[in-house]
Amino acid sequence: MKLFIGFDEREALEYTVAHGSACRHALSPIQIEAVWMRELQKAGLYTRPVLQDPDTGALTDVISRAPMATSFAIARFFVPILARAERGLVAFVDCDVMFRKPIERLFDAHEPGKAVSVVRHDYRPDAANKMDGRAQTVYPRKNWSSVMVFDLAHPKIRTLTPHYLNSATGLELHSFSWLDDEDIGALPEEWNHLVGHSRHPDPALVHWTEGTPRMQGYEDAEYADEFWDALRRGLA
Repeated sequence: MKLFIGFDEREALEYTVAHGSACRHALSPIQIEAVWMRELQKAGLYTRPVLQDPDTGALTDVISRAPMATSFAIARFFVPILARAERGLVAFVDCDVMFRKPIERLFDAHEPGKAVSVVRHDYRPDAANKMDGRAQTVYPRKNWSSVMVFDLAHPKIRTLTPHYLNSATGLELHSFSWLDDEDIGALPEEWNHLVGHSRHPDPALVHWTEGTPRMQGYEDAEYADEFWDALRRGLA
């Protein structure tokens, strides 16, 4: 098993929660790797032009002409390349998540024969901003790409070449326009419980997509106590 977690310097503590909770609940040893845009740039894999506001640090993807809520907004789709394998299943999750059940069950939930399995949310946020003031963007299949299980052996995965990843728009990537609908498998909603939106009574993975309990205005969000406990464990 291999898990990739998006990494953003501004959410290093959230990464600690995601990493630590995945390890704590796993039934067997797992490999975890950070998906970090800066490292992909250093390796020459990520060549997309990115602008950074000198005052706020906000990032803009030039090709998409759109803000990047996190530095791994596009980098997540490099996971099949980073996996360095031609077969098997690998998973990606945003860093603002917390595992509550064994990750083995996430891999078990992947639909056989599908290129990617995701939770098919119908998520349409009302707020213009999220997290620490970052712009909230609305697009088809929003949040589908926040938890993904890739089948590296599926031929459609080969679409994700460095050339394509460095030329496609963010909308094309996040809306899975590089796949046919029948190539996208469905995961149970418990594997991407959107705080404030989902209603699963006992989620396997909690996702604070609008803001984690560490951020102003979200201190009392669902599962805040578990977040702080996971953070304390991770920093111990």
